[in-house]
Amino acid sequence: DFDMKLEALLPVVRGELPVHFHAHRRDDIFTAIRIAEEFSLKYVIVHATEGHLCAEKLAELGVGVMAGPFLCDRPKPEMRGLTPKAPGILANAGVNTAIITDHPVIPLQYLTATAALAVREGMSRHDALMSITAVPAKMLGVFDRIGSLRVGKDADFSVFSGDPISLESKPEMVYISGKREV
Repeated sequence: DFDMKLEALLPVVRGELPVHFHAHRRDDIFTAIRIAEEFSLKYVIVHATEGHLCAEKLAELGVGVMAGPFLCDRPKPEMRGLTPKAPGILANAGVNTAIITDHPVIPLQYLTATAALAVREGMSRHDALMSITAVPAKMLGVFDRIGSLRVGKDADFSVFSGDPISLESKPEMVYISGKREV
């Protein structure tokens, strides 16, 4: 029988769309991994607040992590292990790491500040820039269009007054599909 609700899951089951498992604690992260592996799902772990405690294992398993937010208090008990060192620890261990603000929890305009904080706490500048551009685009399955500047891509990018991973730099121009919008 046809079921519209289940029909929407076909791209997930076929591996065309990644599942985003929101997990903070280490045990929840590994529960998500077990579920994904059992059903052969393409997936990423979102938040992974305690991911830095098991970074080597996540790297060994090839797990992608969207780490964050970090510019917040700890509103939930499972966020007790929150640290801005996590993206650097994850990336240095070989985990494919993106940085997120979890907008609207932390407004999107603080994404570069979050990346700058990760650099201050041990992430390489290169990894931090990749964690807010190419890495999330790959995780979302849209790298063929966005995430880097290449011929044939959408040409969505910002021009900053200096290093984009610097608290002093401000966006000066924004291009969408190659057209200057700001």
